[in-house]
Amino acid sequence: MTQSFYSNGKLLITGEYVVLDSANALALPTKLGQHLDIEPIAESKIIWTSLDHTGHIWFKDTFNLNTLLSNSKNAKNPISTQLTTLLKAAKRENPNFLNSENGFKVTTRLEFPGDWGLGSSSTLINNLALWANVNPMTLLLQSFGGSGYDIACARHNTPIIYKMGPPPITKEVMFNPCFKDELFFVHRNKKQNSRNSISTYSQNKTNTSVIIDKIDAITAKLLKVNNRLDFELLITEHESLIGEITNQTPIKVELFPDYKYAIKSLGGWGGDFILVTGNKEYVFNYFNNKNYTTIIPYSDLILNV
Repeated sequence: MTQSFYSNGKLLITGEYVVLDSANALALPTKLGQHLDIEPIAESKIIWTSLDHTGHIWFKDTFNLNTLLSNSKNAKNPISTQLTTLLKAAKRENPNFLNSENGFKVTTRLEFPGDWGLGSSSTLINNLALWANVNPMTLLLQSFGGSGYDIACARHNTPIIYKMGPPPITKEVMFNPCFKDELFFVHRNKKQNSRNSISTYSQNKTNTSVIIDKIDAITAKLLKVNNRLDFELLITEHESLIGEITNQTPIKVELFPDYKYAIKSLGGWGGDFILVTGNKEYVFNYFNNKNYTTIIPYSDLILNV
């Protein structure tokens, strides 16, 4: 009997970096996520295939069902190693997981390009946790690390306020801006490594408690804002505060000083998507002229808006 699981992608709107110090973070699940399909097979092994958003195979390996180690000549492949870590962690949490004489054909299917930063790792972890019937936060801590907001988004279909634990607190909230047709996500044409961002924050953070209080206040106000201008003021203030605490320059100041409206980094600064405001024609003309061609209207990407 084939089993299928699905997890939502994510975007972090407020609280990047400081979510690691228990700031309240506003996070949004996306319409694009990742599938995990499990098919029993007669052979005592795990045949793993990962498909990208176009349906092409980007990773394939076979694992021993007992040791959960790769059977391939490229057993030191970092992806194979990471999968072994995740499978073993799930097995420790649930000894009945994979307790079978028969093996499994496992297929993952991404709905978004892997360099978009929407959570290829978090959606995988959550899907594995659903399959193994274990806590996804445990798998996260034993593998990639991080705050866990992305795991929370994988499991929720509405905007959330997330506060890192222990225990983590996830609260579903209403966030559906009436000016959402003036909000867009622009991809930076490069991927940001989450672990590197965490390291940067840990090494540079200053004045944490005072700034976290201010970030929490901004997050609360964003849930109530009802016009674009007030929204722009809040996200611009947020950018300044995160720049101050991490000793980084806000992206608008650094790269787009002539942009007429507001710009906010999402997640680790330096890659993935940014949130921009403005009218559609201006946004597309401005960023296309600078060779940023992946521009997605808010409603096209965010779940349940």
